[in-house]
Amino acid sequence: MVQPADLFLQPGEYFVADATLRLRTILGSCVAITLWHPRRFVGAMSHFLLADRPRQPGTQLDARYGDEALELMVRGLHREGVRAAECEAKIFGGGNMFPGKPLFSLQSVGTRNGEAARQLLADRGIPVRSEHLFGEGHRQVVFDVASGAVWVRQIPSTVPKP
Repeated sequence: MVQPADLFLQPGEYFVADATLRLRTILGSCVAITLWHPRRFVGAMSHFLLADRPRQPGTQLDARYGDEALELMVRGLHREGVRAAECEAKIFGGGNMFPGKPLFSLQSVGTRNGEAARQLLADRGIPVRSEHLFGEGHRQVVFDVASGAVWVRQIPSTVPKP
């Protein structure tokens, strides 16, 4: 059996892939959404930084924003003949990268991102099969498109608490 190739997503990127790829990323307060079609073995993954932005008419979609990243993923899956509503979603990230700071002072970007991902998927009728959100520190995420499996490892923050 041929091992899938690895593709690393940087912040603000998304990718639609078939079973020949494994998608990887590292998240802090950012959030990754994976979408996987269990019969077609096609999936998509995004790594977004902020939930949304005010958009002006005519501006291009930007995967740095959750709502736009999901739209780009849905369009990419559609080009592959996959309806997003037939996919399973998983959500990761939204960590607090500054555990020594009171959350109210930041209204945690990570919390806003995670909650936005949940709502965006619910609004599109895409079922969330699992999630690994919030907490402290960053996460390493690997999405195996061949199986739909997603492995996540959370690494606690090394920022000293006051």
